[in-house]
Amino acid sequence: MARANLETVKSYLLDLQDRLCAGLAGEDGGAGFREESWQREAGGGGRSRVIEHGRVFEKGGVNFSHVYGDQLPPSATAARPQLAGRGFHAVGVSWVLHPENPHVPTSHGNVRFFLAEKEGEAPVWWFGGGFDLTPYYPVREDVVHWHRVARDACAPFGAEVYPRFKAWCDEYFYLKHRDETRGVGGLFFDDFNEWDFDTSFAFQRAVGDAFLDAYLPIVRRRRDTPWSERERDFQLYRRGRYVEFNLVWDRGTLFGLQSGGRTESILMSMPPLARWEYGWTPEPGSAEEVLYEEYLRPRDWLREEEQDS
Repeated sequence: MARANLETVKSYLLDLQDRLCAGLAGEDGGAGFREESWQREAGGGGRSRVIEHGRVFEKGGVNFSHVYGDQLPPSATAARPQLAGRGFHAVGVSWVLHPENPHVPTSHGNVRFFLAEKEGEAPVWWFGGGFDLTPYYPVREDVVHWHRVARDACAPFGAEVYPRFKAWCDEYFYLKHRDETRGVGGLFFDDFNEWDFDTSFAFQRAVGDAFLDAYLPIVRRRRDTPWSERERDFQLYRRGRYVEFNLVWDRGTLFGLQSGGRTESILMSMPPLARWEYGWTPEPGSAEEVLYEEYLRPRDWLREEEQDS
């Protein structure tokens, strides 16, 4: 059985960051990514890349980080308390895209690898990651395409993988205080080492490599859709949910802050503008109501599509 190889994973993630930025900047056709490298005093660092005020993306980021230290932060040992006190390496790429046009969905993804070590004991490793889609004016065609690409990425690893990690995504990206999902889901997995290292790493690569195939066709279909100030206001209102999730529930945000990571990079996932309104509800029969009634709950999109076809 192959041993966990941190440098191999790190090399892949650096290349993935390059490919994501090239694909996204090419689709935007206006702004490019600017890069900042940073160092973490306690060990490690990263390179943050941000795109702003583009033709498509009002704000986006694709960040690489590799941090290490003598003791895992509490957020990393929540599911594995027996690992508290171990030294660690954490390496990953995370990305989020906030388009200006309300008809182009926000999207987020990340892939990461942890290695926990203690003298005299075998290293413990695990992978995590996934991607999810947050539309404001959803189109079923787009949602089905998104999940079809996710399913196809999982298929070589077993028929049960997509349903399992799709359900995990629905459960994870759920705002308990709002009783609604953040969007229409995708894939999510964490603390994952059920397979051998080579298979697990191959799965992480399949997920990371699938993102542009899942997202860019949706961007192309919706980027030129006309939009009104009403739709923009609704987009900003729903972006508030994005902020709420990241600050209240997201383990990645907590890990970054608890591990002493670079705050600017950790919070780059926040939208440039968002708003809150007291007691807002959608008008009956409106496009906004469709989002609430039909999309902000878990659904088996691919099975429904097969049944309807």
